[in-house]
Amino acid sequence: MNTAHRSPAPPPTESQFLPKKARQAGLAAFVGTTIEWFDFYVYATAAALVFGEVFFPESDRWVGILAAFATYAVGFFLRPLGGVIFGHIGDTFGRRPALVMTLVLMGASTFLVGLLPTYAQIGTWAALLLVLLRALQGIAVGGEWGGAVLMSVEHAPKKWKTFYGGFPQLGNPAGAMLATGIFSLISLGGDDFLRDGGWRIPFLVSIVLVAVGFWVRWKVEESPVFEERVAEAEAAGDSGRKSKDGVPVLFAVRRNWIAMLLGLGALPVATGGYYLTTTFAQAYATGPEVGVPTHVILNAMTLASFIELLVTLPVAALGDAIGRRLTIGIGVVSSGLLIAPLFLIFESGSHVMIFVLVAVVRVAMSMTYAPTATFLSQLFVPQARYTSVSLTYGVGAAVYGGLAPVTASFLYGQTGTIWSVVILFVVFAALNVACVVGAPQLVDEDATPSPDSPEPQGTTDHQDAADSETTEDTRDDA
Repeated sequence: MNTAHRSPAPPPTESQFLPKKARQAGLAAFVGTTIEWFDFYVYATAAALVFGEVFFPESDRWVGILAAFATYAVGFFLRPLGGVIFGHIGDTFGRRPALVMTLVLMGASTFLVGLLPTYAQIGTWAALLLVLLRALQGIAVGGEWGGAVLMSVEHAPKKWKTFYGGFPQLGNPAGAMLATGIFSLISLGGDDFLRDGGWRIPFLVSIVLVAVGFWVRWKVEESPVFEERVAEAEAAGDSGRKSKDGVPVLFAVRRNWIAMLLGLGALPVATGGYYLTTTFAQAYATGPEVGVPTHVILNAMTLASFIELLVTLPVAALGDAIGRRLTIGIGVVSSGLLIAPLFLIFESGSHVMIFVLVAVVRVAMSMTYAPTATFLSQLFVPQARYTSVSLTYGVGAAVYGGLAPVTASFLYGQTGTIWSVVILFVVFAALNVACVVGAPQLVDEDATPSPDSPEPQGTTDHQDAADSETTEDTRDDA
């Protein structure tokens, strides 16, 4: 079709990004991600406490726990697939329908886990069905995070984008606290009650949370940035919502590959580092070589999660005040400096200092995580943005989050010194800083390039395709 005489649709103006709509989108993102992470962490907690015995009883205790955690890892490695599937839906039909679908898929999978027969009832089929439902959970989470982030960020005014991008980041600590809280209540009934069916309760009650999340999420209007893409397509004579840029994942790989690599390099501390300071740190602290009482480290981690929940939005707002790059950089450097004292304090036997260091490290980690939602979303132009964000984060979570604790355990086992794990964290931090400094940041509301902001390679179309752009996004030095 000849488009030589067609003027491109104007980019969304600042007046389209209203605070009221941004608050609604932020609340919906928070509620949705809290429910999704609650479901995810309920599984993780049950895997640690009872799944080894309920679904893998023919193994000895530790082999059974390892098998249960293997099913947990399946969720990590299927996140990229979820990013591709729901990224396609979100980039083609809208952010809102994709988010509703991920919520329903996650809720149904979690609810069905609560109904599963045990190994004693149907044998190996019980474990196979558990793995299948865990895989569906991973696919749902892989499509959830990117969409929730975009609904928050794309509704937000330019000067508050990082703040509103912090709302979906609240879901992780909130979901973790809800999951551990409900299991703590159930455990009051005793170990026999937990093993004999009490573990099913969190899975079954999650359906109520999903219904609430569905209602909240469905009431939110579609992203103004996506609607502008639809308007531009209709102006070009395409009455449907299918993107003229082609299949989103192919567009993402072809046009956004440099930005996706930079985004992947900006995630090791926020994802892998997080699991080193939580999952691996708990195993190290409670091991026979160190001997911190289990209840001490669990209480310290619970308090740290609560503090993380409190500081996430203020830290995100700091990203708007001083810049996302600087905020993330401070968090990465601070956590890199604190990682050695964190592990060394476990050996001191000082419970007070353990609580203090675990909490301080979690605040530093929050500075790497809270601005990440907006940082990743503003790496990409609106075309295939959902797919690009979800795929980048999903691969990062799988590689760093899924493998960091295993790698750290291997290093510690081979060297016999915790300094090998400290060096791994420092390598993560160095890669993180380099990619954050080199990554572009784009502006949806402003089509005028900043005089000191050259076009970011790999994130915008070439000049001969400029006519197809809805938004000539430009670099934002924040």
